[in-house]
Amino acid sequence: MPHHDMLVKLYDLKDDWSFIKEQEEKGICIRKAIGPEGSKIVKWANEKFSEYWGSEVEKAMSNFPVSCFIAVQDKKLIGFACYDSTALGFFGPTGVDEVCRGKGTGKALLLACLLDMKLKGYAYAVIGAVGPAEFYSKTVGATNIPGSDQSVYKTLLGKDF
Repeated sequence: MPHHDMLVKLYDLKDDWSFIKEQEEKGICIRKAIGPEGSKIVKWANEKFSEYWGSEVEKAMSNFPVSCFIAVQDKKLIGFACYDSTALGFFGPTGVDEVCRGKGTGKALLLACLLDMKLKGYAYAVIGAVGPAEFYSKTVGATNIPGSDQSVYKTLLGKDF
């Protein structure tokens, strides 16, 4: 089944960062990654998800300022989210360790990235090649972009959309 892109109206997102405290109450720190952590986050993304996602994390880590947020619990990486890695204005990739899901961490990482994009002056964000469309629609009001079923990834090396 082809994946499509979704659009988020960042100007409609409330400037509400309470998800940071909600995650802290669960022992999870949501914060922007810093340079020295880059190789560890890339390695983790490669191992837990894919080489493609690791490459996108590497790109997000090379942006200035960094466009990668991480979730940390007990000094261990449990999730990440990036933007401006494959294309400007694109959110993703994002992933949370399977054993740590169900605590709102994915939502917190999504909101951290989108609000950071909003603060930078973006009016819209594109979520590329969406898997869980219902999650994005419900969480941030994302809507399908017609005709985007191959996305910017359509010529990706080694991948067949």
